[in-house]
Amino acid sequence: MFKSLEEAKRFMESKNIQMVDFMMIDLNGRWRHLTIPAERLTEDTFVSGIGFDGSNYGFAPVEKSDMVFIPDLSSAYVDPFMEIPTLAMIGDVYVIDYPENRRFDQDPRNVAKHAEKYLKETGIADELRIGPEFEFHVFDHVSYSTAPNDAGFRVDTAQAEWNTGDAGFNLGYKMPHKGGYHMAPPQDILYDFRSRAAMLLESMGIKVKYHHHEVGGPGQVEIEVEFGGVAEMADKTMMTKYLIKNQAIMEGKTATFMPKPLYDEAGNGMHVHMHLFKDGKPLFYDEKGYSQLSQTAMYFIGGILKHIAALCAFTNPSTNSFKRLVPGYEAPVTIGFATANRSSVIRVPAYAKTPETKRFEIRNPDGTCNPYYAYAAILMAGIDGIQNKIDPVAEGYGPYDFNLYNLSPEEAKKIKGLPKTLDEALDALHKDHKFLTAGGVFPKRLIDIWIANKREDTKKFGQMPTAMEFQLYYDL
Repeated sequence: MFKSLEEAKRFMESKNIQMVDFMMIDLNGRWRHLTIPAERLTEDTFVSGIGFDGSNYGFAPVEKSDMVFIPDLSSAYVDPFMEIPTLAMIGDVYVIDYPENRRFDQDPRNVAKHAEKYLKETGIADELRIGPEFEFHVFDHVSYSTAPNDAGFRVDTAQAEWNTGDAGFNLGYKMPHKGGYHMAPPQDILYDFRSRAAMLLESMGIKVKYHHHEVGGPGQVEIEVEFGGVAEMADKTMMTKYLIKNQAIMEGKTATFMPKPLYDEAGNGMHVHMHLFKDGKPLFYDEKGYSQLSQTAMYFIGGILKHIAALCAFTNPSTNSFKRLVPGYEAPVTIGFATANRSSVIRVPAYAKTPETKRFEIRNPDGTCNPYYAYAAILMAGIDGIQNKIDPVAEGYGPYDFNLYNLSPEEAKKIKGLPKTLDEALDALHKDHKFLTAGGVFPKRLIDIWIANKREDTKKFGQMPTAMEFQLYYDL
């Protein structure tokens, strides 16, 4: 937003800004924040930074936890949800060192920017432009318990089919089970909410392509945004989730990007469209190629598919992620590519026909990912595919231009599948991570910490009894 502190100060004075809020990304992809009075923002803030305990962000051992963050003036925006006029900006993490502090290599923003820099250094391209699709649920109520003697959750939304028999105030129009795709009002009671959220995103410089109701009847919706660079779109992904969640709270609702909040309903993905450019020219188009894709695009696809199991550790980093990646819900379960095939993990949109729009999407990621790590990891896999000329056809990854859910058992055995659990994805990352550490983009220490951190999640998840287990086994 600003190029200098002087410019920022003039703006702050004109808008009566009284507080400055610094937004920080922790290891898992949550925003943390710290606030100072506006008059305390000085040139020294952008030189010496502000100290914080990095161990509480999941980054560093306690004995080396003192770090500083330096705010990025270009990321500044006026927070629309704060009662006191507040200017917010994202911060970059530095390690305290002498004579000067140095950039922390595990910082999510640093990893994303390093990946973009590495792409340029290879000479392959200048930029990877990506466009995420944000699927999420909007509920009227959510509660959950994980006590030793009481475990479960309850969600509700007025539009859900399960409320057709509500004897209280009920107007009758409900969204059908698995039947919400592009449904119109009065069933779609979230139309105005999405429009308000879309206008809010637009006001923050996040350009919206469109919004609509998704397949899931109980409040599943989607907002898709325009393309940008890797680090830019990681920032905008964090901003999008922040704005949508807070807009929902302001309206007495609650929004979640959890991949599978409801049994037997569609889950929430975060499909990522992508294409490479060099000197402003697209690199993924070839009129004579498969689905008009260039050899460069095919190698990029090959790299992603070759490393997809390891990528899942960053693109699908929750135990809940793998409850979405099951057959029957338009979520991918096999490793392959195809045109206009939503059962494939790599889908080439048939409607993108021009050189500037020719692209493909990866369909397995979801909103529990840290977008900086996830987008950077996808880019690194693609770079590895181009450098090593990984041909997805020669590797047996397709194209699979048929429904991958309807295969016979014999046919299914011939096609490799995505990891079925987070532990499987972490095992794959442990074995296959050299493509990430190329050029020093992903520090080995970060990968080790990530695996150890997520193993704790799987350990807790594996030890917790569920309501389904009581239903299946209590009487045995």
